[in-house]
Amino acid sequence: MKSKLLCQSCHAEYSSSEPRWNCTCGGLLTLDFHARFPISNIKKRKPNLWRYREALPINQDRHIISFDEGFTPLIQEEVFGKKVLLKQEHLFPSGSYKDRGASVLVSKIKELGLKKVVEDSSGNAGAAIAAYCAKASIDCHIYTPEKTSPEKLIQIKQYGAHLHVVQGSRKDTALAAWNHAQTTYYASHYWNPYFFHGTKTCIFEIVEQLGWKTPDVLIIPVGNGTLLYGSYIGLKELQQENIIDKLPRIIGVQAENCAPLANAWKNKDEPTSGNSPKETIAEGIAISNPVRANDILHSVKETNGDILTVTEKEILDALYYIRKKGYYIEPTSAVVLAALKKHHLHKNQVVVLPLTGHGLKHKE
Repeated sequence: MKSKLLCQSCHAEYSSSEPRWNCTCGGLLTLDFHARFPISNIKKRKPNLWRYREALPINQDRHIISFDEGFTPLIQEEVFGKKVLLKQEHLFPSGSYKDRGASVLVSKIKELGLKKVVEDSSGNAGAAIAAYCAKASIDCHIYTPEKTSPEKLIQIKQYGAHLHVVQGSRKDTALAAWNHAQTTYYASHYWNPYFFHGTKTCIFEIVEQLGWKTPDVLIIPVGNGTLLYGSYIGLKELQQENIIDKLPRIIGVQAENCAPLANAWKNKDEPTSGNSPKETIAEGIAISNPVRANDILHSVKETNGDILTVTEKEILDALYYIRKKGYYIEPTSAVVLAALKKHHLHKNQVVVLPLTGHGLKHKE
């Protein structure tokens, strides 16, 4: 399972045994890795994300940091009169799907022999990295915006991480972490390619749960693109190994108050922050300048997908609607349900919506 890191800008190559999260030219790195899927072996393994061992870029099992997470329920539900499948990603140890990325990334960090990392987050990724670093006994510094939900800040501190609350925006927070990352390994959920090779396991599970078939449509919240782009990586790996023969349409959803990707998609233009973004209750996707915007837009284009926006009222309406059905999720998760209400589905389409974060992480 040898792999290497490739720069998207200057095409430089680095060994995966090198503790590097970006190129010397400043460019984004992707991971050149050959994933394999021995289905007969996979079926015999424990129901967690590490059942896809040959598709995960960790060399030795002894470095794996895991809470036996993953294989979250995929349940059929009627939502706004439409039959869909809900992937219950809010049922992870730290309360969000970000545990997928954290498990793989922190395992790689342990394999690299690193003892200290830094990360910035609007909450969920920071909590996930903090939890897995705690299990791995890795010193962890988490930067968050001042308006992050107090519940998430408490969670991060309780894991023993060093919490740095930044006075300012999400962008200011990223800059503060970036400066720290000049001397400390950046366990970033959007710069670091290993995180995406954890989040890709969500689509592996969905495909397996559907009998090794793809859904027709995936509707995913998108800010930094960790789940959307991760799903695309996973789908391409499954396709390359002839496990699947088609890609589902990937539909990203942004809050109307902060929608640089949706604007770029609509205008067929480069992503820009444009006017100053407004606050949104969907704090997990309130990203005005997504670093991997081009990767996200490419993923949507290649799957004949779309990027939709939803208003604050639509998010709240969807949130309270689904909670009355027994799903206690946070507002960011509800954007996909709000988008579903507006999106036209063809009859008999298999549509999957991930519920990305738990409601206990956010107090309205």
